[in-house]
Amino acid sequence: MNEHIQGEALIPIIDDDDFERGNVPMTKASVRHLSIAKLELAKNSVLYDIRSGTGSIAVQAALLDNSIKVYAVEKKAEAVELIEKNKKKFFCDNIEIVKGEAPEALTGLMLPTHAFIGGSGGNLNSILDMLKKMSPGIRIVLNAVSLETISELMSIIKTFELENLSLEQVAISKVRELGNYHMMSAENPVLIAAFNLR
Repeated sequence: MNEHIQGEALIPIIDDDDFERGNVPMTKASVRHLSIAKLELAKNSVLYDIRSGTGSIAVQAALLDNSIKVYAVEKKAEAVELIEKNKKKFFCDNIEIVKGEAPEALTGLMLPTHAFIGGSGGNLNSILDMLKKMSPGIRIVLNAVSLETISELMSIIKTFELENLSLEQVAISKVRELGNYHMMSAENPVLIAAFNLR
């Protein structure tokens, strides 16, 4: 984090290298910040971070305000361990880690106002069905990288009642030094879908 800012940043910028990472996929900084903005979180929001991975979205969201409750839902043991480390590293007491796979793991949690879906394991339809029943009007942001997930997303656009839909593909390239030169290093393009589910 930027140590030269006086006081606490209203929207904290966390570099990817600040997180404990291991071999677990992580939503990279630029996409993470845009996804958080698209969620439109407010005070007292309840966010489900589904397929939380390293917990980067969960941490970034939790740091916005202490009143935000974040459930980091993850089934992989290594990822759960990393989320725990990052939760402690950033002092995010408002994150609760839920070990399991959505939609089954969502049972019994506080009703969500928002959900971030970083992966669905092929369960996108059933996850959205459950979220719709739990909280009609819920705000959802979904990141799609693989063609399979994009295809799944196109299908749910036709089958679910969505409001305020936005679809944006983000292709980020970062500059890296290569000897005396500076070269662009591309990250995987990500399709960011944001909508309210009725």
